[in-house]
Amino acid sequence: MTSVAEKLQSKAKRPVGTKQVRLKLVYVDFWSAVKLSFLISVAIGIITVVATFLVYTILARLGIFSTIDSLLQEVLGDQKFTLQDTLSIGQVMLFAVVVAVLNIIIGIVLGAIAAVLYNLSVRITGGLLVGFTNN
Repeated sequence: MTSVAEKLQSKAKRPVGTKQVRLKLVYVDFWSAVKLSFLISVAIGIITVVATFLVYTILARLGIFSTIDSLLQEVLGDQKFTLQDTLSIGQVMLFAVVVAVLNIIIGIVLGAIAAVLYNLSVRITGGLLVGFTNN
């Protein structure tokens, strides 16, 4: 006769099969969607500001602005015109921050609208069927 410990040990040695579960997503919480869209929008806004700074710095270091300045001075006939005076780093970064803030606001609104539309469409379609496994 086998003991309980031996039975448990033999069960532990058997490979466990993967179990698949199919679930329906029938509701998206509104505030969760708004918070997630806010975080994603803030991350994209930070990336926008940093990328703008890096591109401006690289263009300035490579001398692209001075090349464009000489071309514009010839075309306009104004020897005092410089592109970096017109588009200084402060003005470019201020514009990037304004664009980032507008993108954050638009991202939050779009996330909220998507959650509301999904919750309304679930009444018609019954939800989104999602499969999971326990690997």
